[in-house]
Order: sequence, then C-alpha cells, then structure tokens
Amino acid sequence: MSRSALAALAAAMLFAVPALAQEAPAARAPTTPVITDSPGLLEAFGGRDGLVRIMDDFMVNLLADPRTRPFFEASDQEAVKRHLVDQFCVIMAGPCTYEGRTMAEAHAGMGVNTAHFYALVEALQKSMNKFGVPFRAQNRLVAALAPMHRDIITK
Repeated sequence: MSRSALAALAAAMLFAVPALAQEAPAARAPTTPVITDSPGLLEAFGGRDGLVRIMDDFMVNLLADPRTRPFFEASDQEAVKRHLVDQFCVIMAGPCTYEGRTMAEAHAGMGVNTAHFYALVEALQKSMNKFGVPFRAQNRLVAALAPMHRDIITK
C-alpha cells in the first residue's frame, strides 16, 4: 500500500470511529481544536508562507473534486483560505490568531456527510504531499483536527 493510501486509511480510521459512536447529534459546546505541542511542526509546513501555498493548492483541489466543489464554489474562497491558514497556524502553536467562526457555526446547515469530509481530507493530503510536508507532520495535523469532525459532519 502506498504512503498516501496509508495516510488516507489512517485519516479515515481516525474520523470513522467517533462518528459511528455518535448516533444522534447532541447539544454540546463546539469542539475546541487540539493545540499541538510538537516543536517544529509549523516549520515542517514551511511556516505561515508554506501554509498559504498549501491552502491555495488545497482550494484548487476542493474545486476540482465534484464531491467538495459544491461547498466551496460559491464561497468567498480567499476568506476560507485565510481562515484555514490562521486556524492551522494556531493549531500548530504558531504566532497566529484565529478569529473565524467555530466549526459548528461555519458548517451549520451545509449537510456535510462523511464522504464529503473524507474527500476534503484527501484534498488536504494531496496538497501537503505536493509541498513535501513530512508524513509524520501531516499525521500530527490530522490528529489535531480530528475532534472537529463532530462539528463539521452534520448529515
């Protein structure tokens, strides 16, 4: 199995288990992202400038995929990319501030299902691979993002 296939499988396993355990959405506070304590993680992504390049490519991937295009084609793509850069930078304990909405607020009423979510993870993985983000660093980011799936998958 290829490295990217293993990463996709790992991401799917990370996200699938909690999703199956939760039959009906319960009222709860929005999930707080995990802030990593991995020194050098932001640098593995090329710093803030690297995140900008990755998010530019990520948006191209999202728009090219028929599973994710409907969620992004009519959005303010520049704002989405800017919020993702800030959010990922904060998650990686970088010198950034995220001032966007919570994931629950941002995804309310969108009807994102598990297949859409996995497609997004695949698109992110493609971009990280394209820019040479080490496999271990990719996994650290995905693990930090994993808890937010509860606020994104609504269908």
